[in-house]
Amino acid sequence: MLIALILGFVVLVLLYFIITYNKLIKLTVLAEEGWSAIDVFLKKRYDLIPNLLETVKGYAKHESATFENVVKARNNAVNASSVHEKEVSEQQLNVALKGLNIVVEQYPELKASENFKQLSSELTKIETEIESARRYYNATVRDLNIAVTTFPSVIIANMFKFEKKEFLEIEIQARENPKVAF
Repeated sequence: MLIALILGFVVLVLLYFIITYNKLIKLTVLAEEGWSAIDVFLKKRYDLIPNLLETVKGYAKHESATFENVVKARNNAVNASSVHEKEVSEQQLNVALKGLNIVVEQYPELKASENFKQLSSELTKIETEIESARRYYNATVRDLNIAVTTFPSVIIANMFKFEKKEFLEIEIQARENPKVAF
């Protein structure tokens, strides 16, 4: 009888171990999937920006400093690799796009252009998708971080080197959506 109790206890501990390990793997994969979705939407955004710039350049040739700032910020964002680098570069890109928005406001004929309307509509849609992907990523990171730091799953997390992930946050000044309402 004692052997059956001990064996039952060992089986329960082993089952808990397996379930917790698999949960940590699942949460890690979900967080990586969330980051991948953000990357996809950001790539779409980065690909759209040059088209938007070319359209605006046709109307506002003397605004070269603004265009250079947007291109530089876009290139920095494309080359950022870590979550923190991506945050910083995205904030710089948002500021540059706000500068572009100011330029566009000075050209009513540009705002009336069908090509420009389509590009700005696509950019607005992508911004919404990026925000949704950020929320999903942060939710999965939250769940992973809770599992990695709470008892008793922290024991298994430490055994297999599961680590907390960084949240994707935006500075308070950049929390306004870069609404490119051209």
